[in-house]
Amino acid sequence: MTAEENHARPTVGVGAVIFRGDDVLLIRRGKEPFLGMWSIPGGRLQFGESLEAAVRREVREETGLEMTQVEFLGVFEALPEEVGGAAHMVLIDYIAECAGGEPVAGDDAAAAEFVSIDEAMERLSWDKTRLALTRALEIRRSAAKSL
Repeated sequence: MTAEENHARPTVGVGAVIFRGDDVLLIRRGKEPFLGMWSIPGGRLQFGESLEAAVRREVREETGLEMTQVEFLGVFEALPEEVGGAAHMVLIDYIAECAGGEPVAGDDAAAAEFVSIDEAMERLSWDKTRLALTRALEIRRSAAKSL
């Protein structure tokens, strides 16, 4: 498939907002798209793979971590004009808790670390990722209130 043909179709990706206490996991992208930018871990869905299996695989590949309490967060879209014409992506994000351990950058992540929410909001490069984090925080607060 040529680059032009590849860009003629939207790409489906998955991502995860992962909490450890009051901190959230971020990765610094080591490859395009968004090389050098901070984001949540995630990547492309593979043919025949379930969404939850894909997000678990991507998190494991990029950080070495496992997740618990994995729940659907929302669907976000990156239109070509929003990503410099690089792609049209449909992103299906999840909210989760870290099962334990320390992140180790791998695959296409140049760095992986837990940071405070304020630090995450400053580092995140894309407004829709900030929106995903904001929604995840709202879900956590609602869950805490109902306990």
